Amino acid sequence: MAIASSDLKLFHSGGGSNSNIANDISGGISSVELTDNSLNNLWDDVSGDEGAAGDTEYRKIFFKNAHGSLTAQSTVLWINTNTGSADDTINIGLDPAGAGADGADIANESTAPAGVTFSAPSSKGAGLSLGNVASGTRYAIWVKRIVSASAAANDSNSYVLKIECDTAA
Repeated sequence: MAIASSDLKLFHSGGGSNSNIANDISGGISSVELTDNSLNNLWDDVSGDEGAAGDTEYRKIFFKNAHGSLTAQSTVLWINTNTGSADDTINIGLDPAGAGADGADIANESTAPAGVTFSAPSSKGAGLSLGNVASGTRYAIWVKRIVSASAAANDSNSYVLKIECDTAA
């Protein structure tokens, strides 16, 4: 059976059964899948001081091909919908360790991961190529949130990441 969209999953980092977003800066893949359409599923609220001064933070998540036997071929990641706020934006980058590795760790959420190039591709054609990802294999992805100085309050901001691949029948 071909790979279905339900086989393409995103997980927290931090190892074990981590679901604490503050720990999504290091470690291996967690057994806890990221929830969809849920506030604060990857980011904490921006404080008044962070909004006033501006703030850039990073999170490591994992893509996993959860299909039982097939390789996700020509896998691509992009930002299908960036944030609705004019005062912040999301960028993404692939950990240079590649498929099957835990990738880099950072000391705190304000430290950029070494070797990761960030961008904001808004289409599949401009997306980041993960290549072929074998069944059961993980790939570390970094997400960067940039909050502009003097950012206005926004209590329901969101964005959408999209992953697609080709599949054998």
